[in-house]
Amino acid sequence: MVDRGSGKLPEQGRPVPARGVPAQVHTAGRVKDAGKTVQYSWPGVYFEGRVSGTGVGIVLNDSAADYDVQIDGTTVATLVTPGNTTRWINGLSKRTHTVRLVKRNDTPWDTSAFGGFVAAPGGAVLSKPAARKRQIEFVGDSLTVGYGNLSTSRTCTGDQLRRNTNSDVSYGALTARRLNADYQINGYSGLGMVRNYNGGSPDVTYRTFYDRALLNTPGDVWQNPGTWRPQVVVVNLGTNDFSTAVNPGEPWTPETLAAAYRSAYGDFVQKLRTRYGARTTIVAVGAGQYAGHVQQVVKARNDAGDSRVRYWFLDDSGLDYLGCDWHYSAHDDRLIADRLTSYLAGLPTRW
Repeated sequence: MVDRGSGKLPEQGRPVPARGVPAQVHTAGRVKDAGKTVQYSWPGVYFEGRVSGTGVGIVLNDSAADYDVQIDGTTVATLVTPGNTTRWINGLSKRTHTVRLVKRNDTPWDTSAFGGFVAAPGGAVLSKPAARKRQIEFVGDSLTVGYGNLSTSRTCTGDQLRRNTNSDVSYGALTARRLNADYQINGYSGLGMVRNYNGGSPDVTYRTFYDRALLNTPGDVWQNPGTWRPQVVVVNLGTNDFSTAVNPGEPWTPETLAAAYRSAYGDFVQKLRTRYGARTTIVAVGAGQYAGHVQQVVKARNDAGDSRVRYWFLDDSGLDYLGCDWHYSAHDDRLIADRLTSYLAGLPTRW
């Protein structure tokens, strides 16, 4: 691996005592401290650290997800289902480096574990980067995950889908980085507000899993360490509720489905308001068949005096939907991020 560093003189930093992973890395994701590791499930979870020296080891236990490793802002390796291992990036110049590890895809059936960074002999893990002042939470389905967004074909095998999903270049991750914000991508493919894709798994919905850190652990609840206080929450749920016709045997008519969706959406907005307080701006995204329903939910909140619930229409002009199974492509994610960044930058968030 060839180091692409800037050649700057070494920065000053202090070695980090061995006090667990949270002491040595910055993360905004939903993680659970398991002692020697942190555990997590949601896509796009990232860990940022600083090391001095000529190499860095990445300690992982994950046989389901893929990762990108970024050194000094450049992706230097993609780890495909790495398993229980320490992966080394060597050949770095002898100076201070920033290291970022990011989970590329959604693996809700599995629990991932990260054991921190390890410095090569003669180097050290230094104090972690500071958290960003801005925070954005993205709530959604596969379109928010970045499902198959790197694919060059709409037709994908399961393996092709997994290798070509990259939450780090989803519209949410791009928008957050453009606004210099920390972020969570709380996206779950195939799930809706009240109805999942084609009526599948009727015993659960997105709301079943929203509170969790570990998605495959029933009853799990993520404990906010008190540092996650997003100024903006972007909700984009509805595609799976309405994109397929109601099947025989489902407990819906088109009218009752729409009414249930609006009711559940209103309850979910209230949940977010209770969780994060009156100063958080909740952006409800409308698109396709569910746009009008989202508008109604937002209007009801506004009429009730909550002016910090905003409606944003997702303009799909120019999108090619070349991702797997007609999902957003990386091109589409960039275009949506352009539009969403402009919209969020104009909100009176006081951040």
